[in-house]
Amino acid sequence: MKPVYKTLMIAFLVVILFSQFGCNNQNTESSGTDLSVSDHFDPKGKGPSKYTLDIWENWKKTLPFDDKRDFEEAQNGFIAAPDFRQIKNAAGDVVWDIGRYDFLLQNQDFKTIHPSLQRIATLNMGYGLYKVTDGIYQVRGFDLSNMTLIEGKTGWILLDVLISRETAAAALKFANEQLGERPVSAVIYSHSHVDHFGGVRGVINEEDVISGKIKVIAPEGFMNFAVSENVIAGNAMNRRLFYQYGVLLPVSPYGHVDQALSKNASKGMVGLIAPTISISKPVEEHTIDGVKMIFHNTPNTEAPVEMNTYFPEKKALWMAENVTATIHNIYTLRGALVRDALTWSKKISEALYMFGVDADVMFASHHWPRWGNERVQEVLRTQRDTYGHIHNTVLNLANQGVSVNEVHNVYEVPSGLQKQWAARSYHGSVEHNSRAIINRYLGYWDANPLTLIPLPERESAPLFVEMMGGAGPIIEKGKELFEEGKYKHAAEILNKLVFGEPENQEAKDLLADCYEQIGYQQESTSVRNSFLAGAYELRNGIPGGTPPSSVTPDVIRAMSTETWLDFLGVKLNSKKAEGINFKMNIITPDNNEKFLVELSNSTLSNLKGFTAKNADITLTLNRTDLNLAMMGVKTFEDLLKEGKAKVDGNPQILAQLVGMLDEFDPRFEILPGTKKDKFQPAKADGGFDEPAFVED
Repeated sequence: MKPVYKTLMIAFLVVILFSQFGCNNQNTESSGTDLSVSDHFDPKGKGPSKYTLDIWENWKKTLPFDDKRDFEEAQNGFIAAPDFRQIKNAAGDVVWDIGRYDFLLQNQDFKTIHPSLQRIATLNMGYGLYKVTDGIYQVRGFDLSNMTLIEGKTGWILLDVLISRETAAAALKFANEQLGERPVSAVIYSHSHVDHFGGVRGVINEEDVISGKIKVIAPEGFMNFAVSENVIAGNAMNRRLFYQYGVLLPVSPYGHVDQALSKNASKGMVGLIAPTISISKPVEEHTIDGVKMIFHNTPNTEAPVEMNTYFPEKKALWMAENVTATIHNIYTLRGALVRDALTWSKKISEALYMFGVDADVMFASHHWPRWGNERVQEVLRTQRDTYGHIHNTVLNLANQGVSVNEVHNVYEVPSGLQKQWAARSYHGSVEHNSRAIINRYLGYWDANPLTLIPLPERESAPLFVEMMGGAGPIIEKGKELFEEGKYKHAAEILNKLVFGEPENQEAKDLLADCYEQIGYQQESTSVRNSFLAGAYELRNGIPGGTPPSSVTPDVIRAMSTETWLDFLGVKLNSKKAEGINFKMNIITPDNNEKFLVELSNSTLSNLKGFTAKNADITLTLNRTDLNLAMMGVKTFEDLLKEGKAKVDGNPQILAQLVGMLDEFDPRFEILPGTKKDKFQPAKADGGFDEPAFVED
């Protein structure tokens, strides 16, 4: 692959990269309370402090652990579990391994894990085939999401098909072995995140879709958002995933323990087959393979396009990812537009009153079903009210002058909701979701004039260090605060020192110790992972390995030419483009598209449906051949030599444009002093895994 395309490929897939750090060598103590520090994956790592243990004990006493209904429901309908705990691809590489998390099945309290988080992490160990109700089954524990199978008149109707071809194929195969083999008659994508469509080629063939033999159903706008949501800021999102998803953390009670929605995400081949039926109305009724379904469109909730589905003949309500067993991200830490908590709450309320008042069972694309109408309504109301309360109360506080930088210390979930497991924030967190509400309505500015034009932290930190008397007093005070359990206070001053003196490893190690304790105390996987990942990089630098540089053909084919050109505009190095001007026409006859691309004032713009009469260059090639250039399989020079592309005008402009494009480093430094000249993997077998999309 030509270097110019590498980060373009990365940006097309906001990837989850998973640790291969030898994560199953946990030797547990017999005390039944926690591992010994000698089992920590990091030689510099530490166990929970007495203050962290006190917090752990308080949560254990105050949360409703006597409520075991989720455990009962998670086991209800169990049919069988497979005799394997790994799924491999054709080359023999492991793409899914739930067995790495088997330490959670030892009936042991790990005090490096918030007790509520350990609870959901244990519940997410469900693995196998389950019956939801007559004619509806789920395969759970094969990926980040569940695959649901509905018995149609002629075959299976599949709701959401996991991330990877390999895991989806394994899930369908296992279900057929247990229930009797049936063909697939339809696939339904509930929304535009990859764990709901990426495994499609493991369960159906595109030829059958084209012929009309198999229907593929999705909400209107699905294809656009499935591909484009993560492109423009893709490299930055990719790097931030290292933190939110604990990408480089070993699976361990000291590291990665869960991903809130399931254990983790698979790393196999991602596919995409376009829908043949788009659901466009707020509510639509269809009969698919003899099964009556009522689709409920819920745009701008958990995803830009998403839909619930009600099966009236079975009184079964599918809530997609709008209602699961966790409060979700209103703002996802990898980076995305802030979601609309009020709309989310209202759409849950619509589902409650349209379907929930009659439903006997509610199930979703993650976690386990809830049975009985009273239970269904309880969970719907709990989640509706949680999103509604945080929206309304945060804005109430904002209207009283509470700023975006204060609200997370002021907002509180009401006590009635705190006692509901369905209102706990395992994927989102109260802290970052509350700040997101203000950011959505008022933006990032806290109305302090100075914060309109703040100094970069790398410039302001040396002044703070100087005024505090240098590194010595800061480290001394940091140790004192650490010993008092005031980890956030210690981190405040140590962060200044680390930014002021990036090579001060003693400061970085002490800041890492603070991060680690804060991480252990978190209920949210996103926040826990972020602090523990930060601690790891402060101690060891950014782990090495070769980042992914390719993407599946399905995704490239589905991407619009306009989105690709928009991203080229992002990649343009403004300084290199100074003083250079040109107009380029791009014509793709096979799909009858044309674009005017213009470079002026160091800005690359494109306009669909237009061409310039006085263009400096006109590039004509089929979109099917442009795909090869977008994937980096061929250069434009290759396509010209092969006669697959034609240029009228100055061909040097193409080379000139390529030379002005930046290559983004997917391992850019976040914490100072963590990027080394030579990267060392965390373990001998460490490094990057193959990519998959992110779900949040």
